[in-house]
Amino acid sequence: MTREHTSSSEYAEQLATQLRKGFLAYCVLKTCSHEPKYTSDIITQLRDAELVVVEGTIYPLLSRLQKDGLLSHEWQESEHGPPRKYYKTTDFGDEVVTQVGKKIAALTATMKKL
Repeated sequence: MTREHTSSSEYAEQLATQLRKGFLAYCVLKTCSHEPKYTSDIITQLRDAELVVVEGTIYPLLSRLQKDGLLSHEWQESEHGPPRKYYKTTDFGDEVVTQVGKKIAALTATMKKL
């Protein structure tokens, strides 16, 4: 798509969407790195941090992160119905959280310099 067909706001939104995808994956991993989390708890924690997220985005992301070996799940009994699936980072997921955290810190330092 050439510049004649894309407004600055459309282009900025495309860049922001790319940034959000990676950032959301990191935030989900970070959320699950401390203790096992139920999906609605993950969504609540992300929203409390003012990260806009919808369930339709989270489920495929959780599935992909699990397939990639970053998350594992366990079933826990629930007082409110059927057993619930709780997600926790794997050792590999914990390593990725640490590495991405370092990358974000470096990017933040660069942005401050600019």
